[in-house]
Amino acid sequence: QVHLVESGGGLVRPGGSLGLSCAASGRIFYNLGWFRQVSGKEREFVASAILEGAGMQIADSVRGRFTISRDDAKKTVYLEMNNLNPEDTGVYYCAGGPTPMTTRAQDFGYWGQGTQVTVSS
Repeated sequence: QVHLVESGGGLVRPGGSLGLSCAASGRIFYNLGWFRQVSGKEREFVASAILEGAGMQIADSVRGRFTISRDDAKKTVYLEMNNLNPEDTGVYYCAGGPTPMTTRAQDFGYWGQGTQVTVSS
C-alpha cells in the first residue's frame, strides 16, 4: 500500500522559518513535490524534485525563500521554508507521481493528508 506522510507544519511568525518532510512508503516516486491550498482556492504548486537529482522545479512565488530536496535512500522529500509571510499560510500537501517537470496537480497520482502551516504574528 502506498502512503505519503507529511510532518513539520505549525505556527510561525512572519520572517521565520519552518521545515517540512514527507516520507513515502510502498513505492519509489519519480517525481515528489509539494502543493499548498488555502480554503476556497485551488491547490497551488510549490516545488518538486526528480529522482536521483535529475531536476527540480520551484514556484516563482517562493523562489529564493523555499528549498526542496530529497533523500532517495529514505524515500523522503523535504521543504525548507525561510522568510515566511502570511501569504504562505495554508495546508501543505506532499505529492508523488511519474511525470517529470510538471506543476499540474492532476499529474501527481498520490497525495498525503496535508499539514497546516500558519504564518501569523
